Formats: sequence, C-alpha cells, structure tokens
Amino acid sequence: MSRRVPRSGAALALGLALTAPLALTAPAGATGQYTVTALKFTVQAGGRTCTIDADLYRPAGTDGTHRAPAVLTTNGFGGSKADGSTDAGAKAFAERGYVSLAYSGLGFGGSGCLISLDDPRIDGTAASRLIDFLAGERAADDGTTADFVTLDAAGDPRVGMIGGSYGGAIQLATAAVDHRVDALVPMITWHDLAYALDPNNAVGARDVPGAFKWQWSNGFYLIGEGQPLLQPSLDPSRINSLTCLHFVTQACDTVRTLNSGAYPADRTTELLSYARSVSPVSYLDRVQAPTLLIQGQADSLFNLNEATATYKALKAQGTPVNMIWQSWGHSGGLTDPAEGELDLGQGNLETSYVGRRILAWFDRHLRDRAVDTGPAFAYYRDWIADPADRYATADRLPALDSTYYLSGDGKLVDNRAKVARGSRSYTNWLIPTSHSESSLAGVVGLPDPAPYDTPGTHLAWTSEPLPRALDVVGAPRATLKVDSPAAERGQDSGDAADKLVLFAKVYDIAPDGTKTLVRRLVAPVRVPDVTKSFTVTLPGIVHRYEAGHRLRFVIAASDDAYFGNKGVKPVTVVSAPEETGVLRLPVVGG
Repeated sequence: MSRRVPRSGAALALGLALTAPLALTAPAGATGQYTVTALKFTVQAGGRTCTIDADLYRPAGTDGTHRAPAVLTTNGFGGSKADGSTDAGAKAFAERGYVSLAYSGLGFGGSGCLISLDDPRIDGTAASRLIDFLAGERAADDGTTADFVTLDAAGDPRVGMIGGSYGGAIQLATAAVDHRVDALVPMITWHDLAYALDPNNAVGARDVPGAFKWQWSNGFYLIGEGQPLLQPSLDPSRINSLTCLHFVTQACDTVRTLNSGAYPADRTTELLSYARSVSPVSYLDRVQAPTLLIQGQADSLFNLNEATATYKALKAQGTPVNMIWQSWGHSGGLTDPAEGELDLGQGNLETSYVGRRILAWFDRHLRDRAVDTGPAFAYYRDWIADPADRYATADRLPALDSTYYLSGDGKLVDNRAKVARGSRSYTNWLIPTSHSESSLAGVVGLPDPAPYDTPGTHLAWTSEPLPRALDVVGAPRATLKVDSPAAERGQDSGDAADKLVLFAKVYDIAPDGTKTLVRRLVAPVRVPDVTKSFTVTLPGIVHRYEAGHRLRFVIAASDDAYFGNKGVKPVTVVSAPEETGVLRLPVVGG
C-alpha cells in the first residue's frame, strides 16, 4: 500500500503503482502517437481463476527515463474494452500523453469470471492486479511488462481511472481496496444499488424496501444471462449454474426476490445487505483518491441523488471531491459535441466543459500541474441558449428554501394561512394507472408515451401561475400524512410488501395546459407507517419553471415502470392550516 503524499501543496492524493523496469513486446497496432498492444492477465477473483482481456495504449516516446502517468478504464454493463466510449476514451488519453489501459470487466467481452456487480472484493481486487502490472510488479500472460509509467515510489505508479455506469462504480470499488489510485472520474454511476433498483424515497426508511424498478433491473439481468448470444465460446469461468448462468449466485437470488413481489423479513435483510455490499455506500469510508463525480440529469436508473450521496459522504470524510451534473445519462439527454456536451466516443475533451474539467482533474492529480480544477459544484442548464454559458457553478449545493403547502381544495399555496380545510381521496387499481416512462424505450429505439395519471388514482395540487421564473436545482422534499385503513391493517404482517406504496412527482404546467414531468422522474415510496407523517426526497432535477407556468405536485397510486401495491389500498389526504403536507424546493437565483 502506498502512503498519502502531498502534491504541489494541494490536498493529499494517493499513488498508483508501476515498478520494475520491463519492456513491451511488439505492438499489435500502432499510430504515430501511440502503440496498442492486446494483453491477457490471469487473475484470482471471487474464488475463481479467470482471464482479463485488455489493450495497452503506450504514447510514443515513453520509456524507462521518459515516463507518463496512467489512466485505467473499463466498460459499462454488457460492454467490453472495444465499446466506443471505452476504446475512444483510452485513445483520447493516449493522444494526450497518458499510458492507457482499457479492459473488459469481469464477465464481459473477452474477460472471464462471473458478473459480480463491481464487488470490491472481486472486481476491485481484479482491477488492483492490473495496477500491479502498471507498477511493473507482474507481467501479462505473454510476458509483456512495462517500465514507463510515472512512479511515486517503488510499486506505486501515478494512475487515475475513468468510466461510466458499471465502469464508474468499479473505480470506487478499486480505490477502496487499493490506495495506490490517485484520481477518479466516475460517471453516471450508483451510490446504493438497493436504492437504484428498489428505491424507497422515504427519508429514514433505510431498512424498508421500496418499489422494484422492474424494467431497468430485468433488462440488465437479461443482458447478463444472455451473454452466450453476445459472446460465443465463453470462458468456463463465466459459467455458474443452470439456474444462475453468468452472475454470482447472490445477484440472481436478489433479482428473483425482487421479481417475486414479496418482502419477507429474512429475505429483505439479505437483499438489502447484499445490494449494499457491492455499492459505494458500504465502502466509501475507504476511498481516499480525489474524485470528480459526473452524473446525468436525464437518468432514471442512477439519478442525481446517487452522486449527491456519494459527494456528501466523501466531502464529510475529507476526500477531495467535486461534482458536475451534466445533461446526459442512461435516459438520454444532450450528447452533441456541437452543443458543447462531452462525448467520450468522439474524444471532445478540450471543446466541452465537462471534458476540460476532466483534463484539469487529471493534470492536477496525475501530472502535479498547478491548474484550477474548478468549483465544487457545476450543473447544466438546458434553458440557456449559448452552449458556452450552459454550466452554472457554485461552492455548495442549493438549500431547500422555497416552501409550498398542500391545500384541501387541490391548490398548492405559498402561505400556510391560505390552506383550505378539506380531504381528498384516491384508490389504486390492480394494474398500473400512471406512466412516467418506458425505461428501456430509448435503449431499443421505441417510442414512449407521454407521462399520464388516470383520474381517481392520484391526487394533484397546483400552484397559481408563477410571477417570475423559478430555477430548481437539486432534490425537492415533501412531508406528507396520509390515511389508509387498508394499509394500516396489513402493514405489520411481517411482509413489507403489505405496506402502502405511492409515487410522488412534480410537473411543470405551461399556460396552454401542456404537462412536463421533468426528465420523467418519480419518487417511489413504501410508507414505513401510515399512522405517522413521512418525508419524501424526490429525484434531483435542474429545471426552470418559466414565469406564467404552474407547479403541480402529484402523489399517484402506481407507476408502470415499478411494482406497486399488493391489493387495493384507498388513500385519503386531509388538509388544514395547522397541519398539512409541505413541498420544499431548492431554488437558485432571485
């Protein structure tokens, strides 16, 4: 393990290793700027022996006396080292003088072993063996070695990591088990898989399961189990059993429990425990490498709340961390380089705001250059016309400083004294009656109907037209109290599936009545106890509600992208000036 060392008077950073002077074999491919060598590494991971398939990009002119820092990168779920962003990203950094090592994650591409969801004990350990190679402490299977990576000490190379989604969480998993890592750039990844796949947005309900995000979860599960269709002649180390083909057994068991719709106490404990064991939430306290978090606003798989939780945890423990909320994520968003957004597949690092921030981060932490790494927080604004001015910056996250109240007449009012007394009710059907998104529609190229809520199965509160534009940046919060005798009778049955489920969301209503569900995001809630009030954290957004538009807060009985209520559970919401629901928004500007 390397020790933390000060770099140019900045916050302490950590080193990654590359030692023993060794020579590369003849490259498999070459350009005038770098050579590319395909390599295999045999490693022990998760009790199995398997091969990692990698490509080494070596900048021209690097050798034992002219060393360069390294960048390690890997694919998103279902991909490989040959993916456009992985391959192009490795090339882009090699062109800029970094030694790049791109590899296929365990269970994907030409790499062996089971899919283990970026488990630090398995995937993180495997990545650490690649760092050993960069450190010169081991050779590739064909005898290839390296002696041209910048060293902080013997066995400690200067190395950073970059990648998105599955290739984002692996960075944090690796840094948790190998403190030689110097800099991380995790993009559009998760903080807690329990929240990502089975979210419960009720504050303080950590041990209460949520509403199963069945479309996203089963889509990825089928990609994993269908690997023979994507990668013929699988390495035997990638085969588990007839009932769980290519994942580790606990991952299959977790998906089956979620698909069952039942949450008995013992299985719920196992499910939550396993999902969190392979999530940064369980090991961030071991991550010391300076981290630039990049999350997408258009992302219903891993929303902005995931990066926010990671950011707050790292910041609280003193790990250097900045965060950017870009436009694109798993659900789409703007990726056009002509519009100034980063597209790693095209390598437009210098010409995009996010790309320049990444280059500065690596320049500072891998090259010791005295460069400005930018503000603590930056966010993309789609309402700004000039691409050069679309990112706003701040030294902290916005506070919840705009408050609205839920009136008994269906109005959303800005003063508690305006709340009318009244009660309103809805009931769920045995089939979903609200639609936010078809999660995989964009992935497979299918159209997606506009969001809707069926009358009688939701409640809405609508504000007066806004006198001026309202810029919301962050996660709104709502405090609610509902009455549901049917849910109350069954909520202590021992199966959490009997608790009430509802979905909270905020629409933007234009003067012509057009409704916009920002980024199609909703907040599933499994209410811990319907006899008590509860607070809901909605997904983070960056959105301008224009002057003349109205806010509409909705709680719905269901959403067809999630599993919902077990049985029919009517809900009533009572409002009075002295006690009513409250919606709070993080607003910036005047």
